[in-house]
Formats: sequence, C-alpha cells, structure tokens
Amino acid sequence: MTPPHRRRRPRRAAAYPAVRRASVLGGAVLVAVALAVAAGAARNRTSTGDLVLPLVAVLAAVAATAYASVRRRRRVATRTTPGGGAPTVVSLDELDRRAGRLLVETDDCVRTSREELRSTAAQLGNEAVEVYAEAVEFAASELTAAFRARQRLDDGEGETRVLLEEIVARCGAAGRRLDAEAPGFDQIRALERTARDALERAEARFRELAGRMADTDGTLAALRERYPLTVYLPVAGHDEQAKDRLVFATTALNGSRQALDRGETGPAVVQLRAAEAAVDQATILVAGVARFSSDLTAATEQLPAALTDTESDLREAHEHLGAESARGDLQGRIAHGASVVAEVREEPVGVGATYGPVGALRRIEEVAAGLDRALHRVPDGSRALRRLQRVLVVARSTVRTASDYVTTHRGAVGHEARTRLSEAERRLRAAENTDAPPTPVPADALADAREADTLARQARQLAERDVRAYGTPYGDGLWTGGAVLGGILLDEHRRRGDGPGHPGDGGPASYGGPGTRGRRDEGELFRPTGPESPPPEGP
Repeated sequence: MTPPHRRRRPRRAAAYPAVRRASVLGGAVLVAVALAVAAGAARNRTSTGDLVLPLVAVLAAVAATAYASVRRRRRVATRTTPGGGAPTVVSLDELDRRAGRLLVETDDCVRTSREELRSTAAQLGNEAVEVYAEAVEFAASELTAAFRARQRLDDGEGETRVLLEEIVARCGAAGRRLDAEAPGFDQIRALERTARDALERAEARFRELAGRMADTDGTLAALRERYPLTVYLPVAGHDEQAKDRLVFATTALNGSRQALDRGETGPAVVQLRAAEAAVDQATILVAGVARFSSDLTAATEQLPAALTDTESDLREAHEHLGAESARGDLQGRIAHGASVVAEVREEPVGVGATYGPVGALRRIEEVAAGLDRALHRVPDGSRALRRLQRVLVVARSTVRTASDYVTTHRGAVGHEARTRLSEAERRLRAAENTDAPPTPVPADALADAREADTLARQARQLAERDVRAYGTPYGDGLWTGGAVLGGILLDEHRRRGDGPGHPGDGGPASYGGPGTRGRRDEGELFRPTGPESPPPEGP
C-alpha cells in the first residue's frame, strides 16, 4: 500500500528551489547595483565620501540576505525528531517505516506485559503489582494515542511529519516506561527463586484448560451442524490452534521440570515463561469459541424486534415519498429495505443461512441508517436506543473476534491491522459510554458502533493478509510454529531482517519494553532437534 505521505506531497515544496534562486539572484543584483554606482561616480569625478553611505546600505542589504539564507539552511539541516540524537533530516519514507515498526513492537510489548502481569497479580495480589500495572496502563494510553495519530494519517488528516514524529515519540515513551519497570517486576516475581511453585501453578492451569477442550470441540461441532462456514468462520480454527499451543506448552513445561531437576534454573525459567504464554493464548482461543456462540444466540434473540422496528420504519418512510424534505433515492432505499426484511424473515436461522444472526442484524441496521439519510432524520428516543443495543451486539462480536485473531497471530500482523483494531476499540468504547459523562446522543453512539464494526472487519482482513504473506513458521523438526506465529517466541532475526536465523531465536517474550522484553533469551532451547517433533507428554 502506498504510504499516506506519498499520496499527498505538499505542493508548496516545489517552490523551495525557486525561493533559493530568488535569494541568490537578489544578492547578485544588489552587488551589480553597487558596482554600477561606483563606476558612475568615477566617471563623474564624485568624491569618495559621497559614496560611503550608498555603498554601506547596499553591502548591508547583501549581508542581511546572505545571513537569512544561511540561517534558513541551518535550521533545516539541524531539524531532529523527538528523542533523536544526531542533527539530521529523516526522510518521510524512513520515518514512516520507523513509525510502523515501533507501533508493532510497542503493541507486542503491551500485550505481553498485560498477560504476564495478569498471572502475577493472581499469585501476589493487585496491590503488589500496582506500580507495574500503572506502567502498563501508561504505555497502553500512549500506544492508543499513537494508533490514533496513525489512523488520522491514513485518513488524510494533519501534517504527515508531525503525525509520524508523534507516533515515534509516544511509542518511545511507552517503551521506556516498561523498560524502566522490568527489573523491579522481575524482583517481585522472583521466578529464579520460586520456579518450582510457578511451574506447579502453570501445570495446574494447563490441566484445567486441557479439560475444557472437550467443551470447545462440542461447541464448534454444534456450530458446524447448525450454520454454514461463513457464519462461524471467525472461530473456525480456534480448536486446532488451541491444541497447537497446548502441545507447545506441554513440551515447554516438561523441559522446565527436567531443567529444574538438573539444577539448571535459567533454562527452566525460560521454558516456563514460554509455557505460561502458550497457555494464555490457548485460553483466549477456547474462550473465544464460547463467547462467539453466545453472540450468535444474543443476535438471534434480537432479530424479531429488529424486523418489526424496520417494517415500521419502512411504512413511515413510504408516507414521505414525494415530500420536499426527502432525498431522491428514498424510493430505492424503501425497495431495498423491504427486500432485506423479506430475505431475513424467509432465511432459516440455522443450516442454509447466508449471513447468520449477527450478519442479519448488520444488514437490518444498514437499512435503517439508509432511511435516516434519505429522510434527513436524526434517530432518537426509545427506538434509537433499541437500535443501539442491537448494533452493539454486532460491534462487540466483531471487535472481540478481531482482537483475538491479532493477539494470537501477533508474530505476523503488521501496523495497518493493529491501527484499525485500535480505532475500532476506541469507537466501541465511545458507543458504550451511555452511563458516564459526557453521554453521547443516540445518533452519535449509533454512528460509533457502526464504524467500530466496519473497522474491526477491516482489521481482521488486513491481519489475515499479513499472516498469509508471513508464511508458515512450521517445518521438519520445528515444533514452535504456533508459538512464533503468536509472538510467544520472538522471531527477532526476521523482524530486523538481519539474517535468516531460526524461528523463535529471540526466546520467550516477557514483561517490559523493546529493550527488556527479550531478556530471557535462550532461543537455542527452541531450535529444531531432529526430523520429528518432541512427543507431547502431559505435565
């Protein structure tokens, strides 16, 4: 995709060479005038004293012009980006690449830090990790603002360099805060000292989650029996991916226990961290299946009232045909809305359904929004609030499934998908904010909810594109493919582009910023060991 700054170069930039040429030409003209004055004076035998003031004025003008030109060039040459070092001008292309890389890196740091913080808080209590939780929230706030700047840039708003430098500055601040707190976090967690206890807790979580896999398989089997693939596609592969993470966790937990038995605390902690992160992602995948099934049930319950309200809207709109206030496309929107309502009423809820209950609610809201525009109508009152509740069912489902996908594939997902997801989450929060001031009016909340749904679908599509472009990290003897794809193991060589290396060479990610998240670097523990993958033995 063409970077936004390339799509909209400022036209005034073309004038800069002309300005420089004008400055040089002006100086040359002044010098020529001075010489002419001196020559004329010599021909007319004018005294030297009479020429002093004109010559001084001319030379002063030349000096002022030259000084202004030098000063302008010096300002350009010494312009720096926030947090930068050497005085240099960074090209927009390079700044754009740097901003994109930092968005991905910082987002990974925040996600990983939250995951490890959650398990630590469950062990030590919220009060013990309060400082580190505040650091994560600060980093998340800066990251959200950076993503907002990126979204504005993609939308063609603001000045390109200013927005890119804001992204770099905010990501830098977020990363530095997490890096600063990482040593203290390691001290309170003390994995090297409490490795056996932490391992037992991780094994208990593993066993509990493995016991839930049967329910997940059953839920997905019910969805497959009731709906076509297009309906449950957002969670279609969750069961297999969850099992992949659990197989990896099995091997890592076994390796950690064996290392402890040998007295090798360092390698034991490294494999323990990898196992914890794998169980976290498997939990997300398993929970996502159950939640999506609940979303379909909630949408099915909302459909009858949605159809009734839309039919009422269509009757009211029909009464406005020919009115001066109505747009010319009202007739077409009424016809389209009537066909959508008829299709949804005739379509079976289960097998044979084209859109499913969530998709049906989305189509019904599109009809209502189209009628609003054609009638120049602002939705309000109880009917608008009912519409909002239905659209929120759709938006929440779409945003959450997109977030789960990005989280469990973050080793491959780029900044575009993450930017759309962040904006979708922001718009969803705005739509849900109906109880705390400032309370949005129903029309604004409806617009936010619809936009959140649209942005989340875009985020999912972009993320899937990135995963396809990334390729498969699996191979002969390589049992870490899902962990690399999920960002559990850092694929630093590929990220930096400094050599092929092996997937997962960066070791497991931990709480911290870009400078500290890979501090438990034992990547050789996760390299291929032979043509066969390690056998999955239960911990």
